[in-house]
Amino acid sequence: MNTRPYDVAVIGGGIVGVATAMNLLANPGRRVLVLEAEGELAAHQTGHNSGVIHSGLYYKPGSLKAATCTRGREALYRFCEEEGVAHERCGKVVVATTPTEVTALDELERRGRASGLDGLKRLVSEEIREREPHVVGLDGLFVPQTGIVDYAEVTRALARRITERGGEIRLNTRFLGRHRDGAAEAIETDRGEFTARNLINCAGLNSDRVALACGVDPGLRIVPFRGEYHHLSTTDTLINHLVYPVPDPRFPFLGVHFTRMIGGGIEAGPNAVLAFKRHGYSKLSFSLRDTISYLTYGGFWRMAWRHWRMGLAEMWRSLSRRAFVRALNKLVPELTVADLRPGGAGVRAQALLPDGTLADDFQVTTAPRMIHVLNAPSPAATAALAVGRHVADLAEQNFDSLRHH
Repeated sequence: MNTRPYDVAVIGGGIVGVATAMNLLANPGRRVLVLEAEGELAAHQTGHNSGVIHSGLYYKPGSLKAATCTRGREALYRFCEEEGVAHERCGKVVVATTPTEVTALDELERRGRASGLDGLKRLVSEEIREREPHVVGLDGLFVPQTGIVDYAEVTRALARRITERGGEIRLNTRFLGRHRDGAAEAIETDRGEFTARNLINCAGLNSDRVALACGVDPGLRIVPFRGEYHHLSTTDTLINHLVYPVPDPRFPFLGVHFTRMIGGGIEAGPNAVLAFKRHGYSKLSFSLRDTISYLTYGGFWRMAWRHWRMGLAEMWRSLSRRAFVRALNKLVPELTVADLRPGGAGVRAQALLPDGTLADDFQVTTAPRMIHVLNAPSPAATAALAVGRHVADLAEQNFDSLRHH
């Protein structure tokens, strides 16, 4: 048994958990421990996303997502410069292909300007072609703040700062539960117990389960959605920036888009299909426990009744490469099935509320000596440094031992 009392134990070694730990260690002398179940950091959502540094264009001005994305984006660019992490501020073009989407693009532009995005430029059809010769659309919006990076590399750089500041990271250490141990929490893992005065849950795809194991009702259920990507076999010059459709405001997904990768190549996707395993990165991945978790949840069936058409369309696009190409052809008509080869996949931890609502903003809950980050949707990776600062500030306000440190 490890009896050394840490000031804070952070559950989860994704980018949000690691950024939170790094921010806590801004105060010298604190003892901070990060516990990660896998053999490496950034093993799940952080290491399986498209690597986009988001601008904040889509988020409601004044929401926690909008505020943290703006602060976090610029902090991330500075951090990458300081740490020598490869990145590029390449900008993106959002393309409207129907009159209805043109109206929605007006609202996106309004939101972007309200959130302080300088340099937004509206593009007519000919100007879209000047920037993206292979893309067609009625109207477009150029967003210069968007960029690309490898978030797993960012997480490793954050981890280096943690160890430089005296923090500890334990890999292959799975959280099992906790119980009170006098003035501290005894954190049970498959590698023994660790004693900490406070606990912060940044467990991503398992955040609801960690909260329940800590005696906290999360008030939501994590439902996994798998996003599948394809690589383009064509040259890197097909796409100059990132190219996105105008998203459907009813859903927290951005639609299939084109992303240049920081290591080279172009990725297309993702679609968003219901996954049958929280860490299920292939179509055949299945966990009875994970599937029963949402099939027995009333909120899932309310969501399914509301959005079954969208769900079926996403599933068909997952099964049919031709259907996937047709979605891409709205933006780049010349693409064919022969231009695609299978890429990777990621699983998004979508928080679902009891009424069937897909939770859209960050959800953070406090309890005595605990903080639970229950929903950290996109742009969580972009905003990680700001989200980590926000959670660290909450810790300093709510954890007596930190206030008196």
